[in-house]
Amino acid sequence: MSRAFARRLDALAEAPLAVGFSGGGDSLFLLKTALDWARPRGRRVLALVVDHQLQPDSALWTVEAVQKASALGAEARALAWTGPKPVAGLPAAARRARHALLAAAAREAGASVLLLGHTASDLAESAAMRAEGSTVPDPREWAPSPVWPEGRDIFLLRPLLSLTRGEIRAALTAEGETWLEDPANADLRYARARARARAGGADESVAAPEVARPPPVFSIDPAGAIRLPRDVAAAHLAAALLCAAGTERPPRGERLERLAQRLRDGETFTATLAGARIEADDAVLICRDAGETARGGLAPLELAPGETGVWDGRWEITAGAEPLAISALKGQASRLSPEQRGRLVKLPAAARPSLPLVLRHGAAPCSPALDGPDFAAEGGGRARLLVLGRFEAAVGLYDQECVTGRRVRGATAREPLS
Repeated sequence: MSRAFARRLDALAEAPLAVGFSGGGDSLFLLKTALDWARPRGRRVLALVVDHQLQPDSALWTVEAVQKASALGAEARALAWTGPKPVAGLPAAARRARHALLAAAAREAGASVLLLGHTASDLAESAAMRAEGSTVPDPREWAPSPVWPEGRDIFLLRPLLSLTRGEIRAALTAEGETWLEDPANADLRYARARARARAGGADESVAAPEVARPPPVFSIDPAGAIRLPRDVAAAHLAAALLCAAGTERPPRGERLERLAQRLRDGETFTATLAGARIEADDAVLICRDAGETARGGLAPLELAPGETGVWDGRWEITAGAEPLAISALKGQASRLSPEQRGRLVKLPAAARPSLPLVLRHGAAPCSPALDGPDFAAEGGGRARLLVLGRFEAAVGLYDQECVTGRRVRGATAREPLS
């Protein structure tokens, strides 16, 4: 556990550390550990408590958790998953909502690292679930937030993966601590609760060192198109498809493996998968599939003055003094100036239709892919290409807080990690 803190966190950083806190035993142990690490270093700790509004007493538990976190010395904030809840797929929907709320709150507070209390027992339960046919992945010690675009710039640190739930509770009991128990953890309608029940209270640990694949050789141009070698690992190929498309769920399974095999076999082809377009020739080009407009992708975005939004999962755009309307360039290239069209033809043809086109009242159309991050300097508009930092994070180039703080925020072009 101490190794994870020393390995991943920046002792000299001034940004707060965010901690997902439920008031349960694992998160209580985590919060106390984070406070012990942060206090001598002068760092704030922000405890984020999510009320899923799924239990009758959830509001009371949230109040108690906030009070407990405050009493321990953390700043505490309550978050709520409001609105209707799905009948099917509730655990996955709740998990996505929780990650989105936690990531957005962490970023708003200026944190880039969110600590979560997953344990070795969670790893054992995930293994048991997969043995029953589930596709649930193992929680990793360090990973980008799994939600998008809410999770941009946020990394998850799980420092308790070497400890079992029993070990954690024994330590808390020795300190005279008590904690909340969520009844959902014993609700046998859910796969994880069934896996926990099958363990019969035993705390089997299957924690193992993570095997990191070396990152691929790649390049990313101003249009967000990714170039990869043909022998790219399937996991890195999936990350490229995900990032180039700006979507949230990476492709998996047979279609991904078949695509990776075609690349290794040296085939020349064009294909689409998971919202991305793949052109395989001497090298591999992956960009946004402009045909997604017919399926609801590349949806228009309108921003009020001063507002920041994410267009198509690939561009973070902030309006200046004037409102902005952003849409896909597809079918609108004739609206560009001759100078812009000259820059456009230097970009891959497949990537051009899916570029953002920005419209302002009384101003000529522009695009951050063609006009740079200060694409609307007159009105103060700014843009950031998210594809680069997201892909670098996905393939493991950001594995410490000191690197994430330096590289993720404001990254607009490929540059050395110096």
